[in-house]
Order: sequence, then structure tokens, then C-alpha cells
Amino acid sequence: MGFFNNIFKKKGVEENEATPFINPIEVEFHSHLIFGVDDGCETIEQSIELLKGFAKLGMRKVITTPHVMSDFYKNSKENVYPKRDLIRQRLVEENINIEFEAAAEYMIDDGFEKKIAAGNLLTFGPEGKHILFELPFMTEPPNLNNCLFELQIAGYKPVLAHPERYLYYANDHEKYIALKERGILFQLNMLSGLGYYSKPVADATQFLVKNKLIDLVGSDTHHIKHMQLLPGAINHKIYREVCEAELLNNYL
Repeated sequence: MGFFNNIFKKKGVEENEATPFINPIEVEFHSHLIFGVDDGCETIEQSIELLKGFAKLGMRKVITTPHVMSDFYKNSKENVYPKRDLIRQRLVEENINIEFEAAAEYMIDDGFEKKIAAGNLLTFGPEGKHILFELPFMTEPPNLNNCLFELQIAGYKPVLAHPERYLYYANDHEKYIALKERGILFQLNMLSGLGYYSKPVADATQFLVKNKLIDLVGSDTHHIKHMQLLPGAINHKIYREVCEAELLNNYL
């Protein structure tokens, strides 16, 4: 835990020895811990190391979300669930007390509407109806409205991954409002408030949190560097502020 303690002292981190912040979030949502399926963990040993880190941070459950992209990551239940089960077995063998589930992070691309029609999606939540999706970072996809309509008609509850990172929304806040009015849930990356991605992303984070537009928080952890930064993110003032809202994490 030594490196965790050093991180707490970095610039921008709130320290208050008299009234330490107790993280209310017990369910980590949005990470890439299934080994060998995307740009996250490469080995099961890396998966276990990161899950140990989440357990030390007080998480009782992790819902990991490997990428699904038509051209790059053709993941599905058929290859994700067997590896999930191998990781679960290792957690039991090593006496790591944390629940481990798997959903997915779907890219809205040319092939996503076919996936909706086919069903068999990797979802999460008490009723298995929440679905995490992401967008290209440069431009809004032309089929976004159709995809969201099809998801909602089919009874799914779409969750937009890291809305603060799409600068075409960050530069036009009305687009955030329009999505929220359509019933789209927003998931904030915990590291965004630290300026990890960029200052514009940190500024967008401020807007979303101040206007109470966030429904879920997640780490988007891919590797050990992200894990090493999480204690600082948890103790940062913007994370404390977002946790004042009734987030959905602990209900998952």
C-alpha cells in the first residue's frame, strides 16, 4: 500500500486527516479485466492482480466490460464467459473475496444494429437490461439515434461510457442534455477529474458533475498504471462531489 499513500499527496487531491473520506461506492463498473480479449489485461495473472487492487479499495463486486467492436474486438458470451469463469476460479483459489461479473462496452459502429437484432448481448444490472456503449472520439456516429431507439424499443437501458471524453459533446453541452432527456444514463471515468486524459476532459467532467448528470462511476481500468492512480481519484474533490448524488453502482 506504500505507493497508494504517495499518490494521495499529489496535486489536486483533497486530504483531511480529521474527517477522512469514506468511499460509498462498493461496485466497480467499467474495466477491461478479461485477459486476452481486448486492450486490457493480457494474462490471467494481470487480471487477478487488478482484482486484488479493487478488493483493497473496498469493492465487493466488479463488473468488467471488454470492448466489442466489429473490426477489432469480436467478443461475445461465447469467449468472454469461459475466461470470466477461469478468473472466478482463481479468485476462489487465492481467497480473494470479491464478486466478478462480465458485461461489455459496445462501440456504436456499422455492425451494432445487427447485434441488437440478434440479441445475446452482454448486459448487466438486476434485470440484465443495462448495456454500456461508447462512441468514436472524433465524431458522433450517424447511426447513433437509430441504435438508441432500437435498444430502448427492445427494453434495454443504454449507458453512455465516459461522456466527458467526447469533445464534440463537451463543446456543445446541449447535446448532453438532449441525451439525458432521451433517458440515456451517463457513466463517468474516475480518472477524468484528475486531468488524466486532458484538461478539456476535466472541464467537461466539472460540467457534468456540477449539473448532476452522472448516474454511474467507473474506473475504465486497463492496466496497473490505472490502478495506481485510483486512490488519488477516489480522494479527489470532484469524486466526492459526484458521490453526493445517488449513483446506481451499488444497485448493480
